[in-house]
Amino acid sequence: MSYVDGFVVPVERTRLEEYRQFSETAAKRWMELGATAYVECVGDDVPQGVRTSFPRAVELNEGEVVVFAWITYPSKAVRDQVSAAIMADPAFRDALPPFDGKRLIWGGFTPFVEHGKGA
Repeated sequence: MSYVDGFVVPVERTRLEEYRQFSETAAKRWMELGATAYVECVGDDVPQGVRTSFPRAVELNEGEVVVFAWITYPSKAVRDQVSAAIMADPAFRDALPPFDGKRLIWGGFTPFVEHGKGA
């Protein structure tokens, strides 16, 4: 069964191109190491909820957008190998990402329903 890492992160609009370039580099490396898909999406219909929402979850500030992303792997074992390799890679371990990592939300997920091309 496949495995998915999911992310939600606030990114300053003025740094969105820098973030895209960072993500393009990351995507290539993750794919080289064994990921099957790498997707990053910029929110364009992400309302502020009364109690919960993506903006509330990341404490979105004025001038920022929400990025929702996921990486898929053939298995959790492959994900664990890829994550270990990324954490050991100085290019990523020592990089200053163009977002506030303290407000990044991430987690690993085991799918229980999968359909379609992105599954």
